[in-house]
Amino acid sequence: MTQPPPIEQLRALTYAPEQISDSRLKAGRSGTMRAAFVVLARNSELHALRATVRQLEDQFNRRHGYAYVFLNNEPFTEEFKHAMEWATSGDCHFGLVPPEHWEIPPWVDRVRARWARAAMADRVPYGGSSSYRKMCRFYSGFFFRHPLLKDLDYYWRIEPGVEYTCAIPYDPFVYMHQHSLKYSFTITLREYPETVPKLWTTTNAFRAAFPEHVAPENTLHWLQANGSYNMCHFWSNFEIGSLDFFRSREYQAYFDFLDRTGGFFYERWGDAPVHTLAATMLLNRSQIHYFGDIGYFHAPFQNCPSGPLNAAHCFCNANRSMLLHPDSCTRAWLDL
Repeated sequence: MTQPPPIEQLRALTYAPEQISDSRLKAGRSGTMRAAFVVLARNSELHALRATVRQLEDQFNRRHGYAYVFLNNEPFTEEFKHAMEWATSGDCHFGLVPPEHWEIPPWVDRVRARWARAAMADRVPYGGSSSYRKMCRFYSGFFFRHPLLKDLDYYWRIEPGVEYTCAIPYDPFVYMHQHSLKYSFTITLREYPETVPKLWTTTNAFRAAFPEHVAPENTLHWLQANGSYNMCHFWSNFEIGSLDFFRSREYQAYFDFLDRTGGFFYERWGDAPVHTLAATMLLNRSQIHYFGDIGYFHAPFQNCPSGPLNAAHCFCNANRSMLLHPDSCTRAWLDL
């Protein structure tokens, strides 16, 4: 019997019901808000992710029981599913990323993209990686479209291997809702200029084409130095956000505008600067929040609160917080 081409095999697997919505439900309390933790992970990251999830449970979720949505561009193993089910207090949902949300789109010149990776391979982290670019494009334009997120209002992104270094005595999802917040962060830093040479000019072209999408109290001036992009961005490996924002006509128009240029593959546009440019352009200052009291470590940077809060709830060193680093843009953000 003739086997279908590999891409057709993958599509068949993608749309199998057990892969789209393989859920492990648990009796007991669920979170107050329609929200979940979202993580894109490989099977090989099981042990790093289990450590992160256990810490997040101890610091926050064991008191709330929010669900987890695990996504992968390959099927999760039963070992991975059982380990996550054991480590978490909330429901666990396992989904496969559709190939059209992951693979290089047909309008991108693959030869040009390959040359771009080769030219950048030794210059910046992940410069030669195709999978990293696919991940960045997925988090920029597709994670919020996955069917496992369709009934959610908020998401909290987590990454394998990160640490949550402070107890979180309140519910950030509820805080987001009560204060009409759309996007939040813990760490800011500067992007490698080699990865985004045309992202700023492309964004300006979008603003010129769609001025009606730009928020009246936007904060794009925070990102400018002498008329150019100063490389500041919210580090998106931690973010809590409103899915309504990403589903909005304005955000999707911006992503589609970027995507059609091929910049995710001809350059190395990260989801962090894309989310940052979108949030600062399409949202008002009052809709973006710095969670300065959430202790968070993603090597080599951390956010660590100081003072009595640190003594009562944390095990991080506030003197090493990214807030004090010269490449942090957070103090400038707080001065807006």
